[in-house]
Amino acid sequence: MRPLATGPERGCVMSDAETRPRLDNKHEYLMANAPIGRLLAQMSWPAILSMTLGALYNTVDSIYVSRLPMSDQALAAVSIVMPMQMMMISLGVGSGVGVNSLIARRLGAKRYEEANRAASTSLRIAILNGFIFLLVGLLLAKPFVSAYTDDPVISAYAVSYFRIVMVLSVFFMMECQLEKVLQATGNMVAPMLTSSLGALANIALDPIFIFGLLGAPRMEVAGAAFATVLGQAIAMLLAMYFAFKKDHDVKFQIKGFKVDWSVVKDIYAVGLPSIIMQSIGSFMLIGYNKILAAADDGKIAIAVLGVYFKLQSFVFMPVFGLNQGAMPLMGFNYGARNRSRLMRTYKVGLITALCMMSAGFALFQLAPEILLGMFNAGPKMMKMGVPALRRISLCFIPAAFGIMTSTLFQATGHGMYSLFASLIRQLLGILPIAYFLNRSFGVEVSWFSFPLAEIIGFTYSLVMMIYLYRREIRDL
Repeated sequence: MRPLATGPERGCVMSDAETRPRLDNKHEYLMANAPIGRLLAQMSWPAILSMTLGALYNTVDSIYVSRLPMSDQALAAVSIVMPMQMMMISLGVGSGVGVNSLIARRLGAKRYEEANRAASTSLRIAILNGFIFLLVGLLLAKPFVSAYTDDPVISAYAVSYFRIVMVLSVFFMMECQLEKVLQATGNMVAPMLTSSLGALANIALDPIFIFGLLGAPRMEVAGAAFATVLGQAIAMLLAMYFAFKKDHDVKFQIKGFKVDWSVVKDIYAVGLPSIIMQSIGSFMLIGYNKILAAADDGKIAIAVLGVYFKLQSFVFMPVFGLNQGAMPLMGFNYGARNRSRLMRTYKVGLITALCMMSAGFALFQLAPEILLGMFNAGPKMMKMGVPALRRISLCFIPAAFGIMTSTLFQATGHGMYSLFASLIRQLLGILPIAYFLNRSFGVEVSWFSFPLAEIIGFTYSLVMMIYLYRREIRDL
């Protein structure tokens, strides 16, 4: 079994204030003693609400642009850009997951100064991530879009949308890092308020910039992009207020702070696998779009897949919100070597996730026409989309197990296990199966690639969870 470090690492000298138990710390007392079900609910509901509202960002964009005169082209343009947006989100969220996990584990082990260094480092990471995607937006917009379409209307819409959301991504990156730091301390309300405000601002601004209301210029698809980044900027400002003006278990250092690369390494020990794991979904969607683009009615098929990903976010985001509440609780009790609370959190989280996914599965099976109607779907899109939603949603219930088991992997510092689960499910599962089914039976059958791949991922996650439990958790 890999021993857990309980003292200073890399020659760090810990002060009396750092090593002294904080028995009066309410957060630590609750994490170590409060009933798991109630505590998990208290920590998760703000993240569930904020992430569900956050799912409205791109969904509302698509709903509004589907009302434009060239609705099919506008919807296809937003769908083409979506994989790169997912890539951007993967870098921001994955970096934040690494920060969240490290801070939670350090607080659980009462290594407070190391938690402070991780929080301060996260701000520098956000700026660097924003600069990376600024370059992506300036240099890759036209080459990326041209790989999928030669339609001039779709291309113009997609390039403008691409550039705006990428060049101004620093707002999202900073917001994301600050929210993850706050979540790691057990503060789930502030992140909920910041992301909720950003989502509501996006919803309010979308029709103004898309259709040119209240004296604003009519920008169509580009207006949807501007509404998105302005919503992210508003959310970032509120997150900065909570992070810098309120008291927390961690402190940020702005002036005179030198990046400790050992902290960066610790952050990305979990964060890098999470980034790659989430980016795999982007690569999968890029590949799937290429498969669909070569088929008859490829434009319709790409739009259907894009709409599915918008809709499924309302099923998956609540589970990811549950994930955000469970991770610091799992990480704290792993650092504190409390096996019973660690596994109890996992079990309660898994049961809750299964209930959420079952509700989503029922919705997709019973009301696909209503869901597609939100996007102004025409007869062709309805004909293809209704069976597609029903077939793809077969993956929802086994996905609940994969998500919560990945949370356990990440909270215990084993992000690579989660990475391999995503690799197996998406790159080694969905794409090859989709390619084979599409070539052999057509687009309609290729949608079964999602549930088939999820079964493969389920098997891997189960095996690795048992291995992790026997190797480390059982002897805590």
